[in-house]
Amino acid sequence: MEEIDIRYGKPQDAEILAGFNISLADETERLKLDRSIVLSGVRDLMASPEHGFYLVAESGQEISGMLMVTSEWSDWRDGIYWWIQSLYVKPKFRRKGVFRALYDRVKDMASSRGGICGLRVYVDKRNAKARETYERLGMNKTGYEVYEHLFAYNDSPGGHRKGS
Repeated sequence: MEEIDIRYGKPQDAEILAGFNISLADETERLKLDRSIVLSGVRDLMASPEHGFYLVAESGQEISGMLMVTSEWSDWRDGIYWWIQSLYVKPKFRRKGVFRALYDRVKDMASSRGGICGLRVYVDKRNAKARETYERLGMNKTGYEVYEHLFAYNDSPGGHRKGS
């Protein structure tokens, strides 16, 4: 097994991470995302660390996987939950420890930082493999379900293209 190095995502990774996000949406939800919007979103996150960060897995000289972490304040816990999102492992690297390495790094970072009360991840209810993986890593299914109200991209306060 190749060594897996974990590091923060860098601006020069943006094209690859956007591609991973597009593949993720297609594979898991059959969604076709607009590359320019996804690339802008990746770049905006990297430019705004208060919103979150990417961790990137490298196997050899190749980016093999990624995940994004965002924060949610919990008044019930007086702490911050880290949400694991945009988790993607390139197909040829799956079942080779890439996600475990990413997850272990996030867990170590959260444990050592202080103020982080837990890790959360949402998963499509049809994605049995992902659910099994999270449970194997010691995560527990919660009683929560997620609801949403989406705004048309141009209708949301921040949802306009820069420069338009």
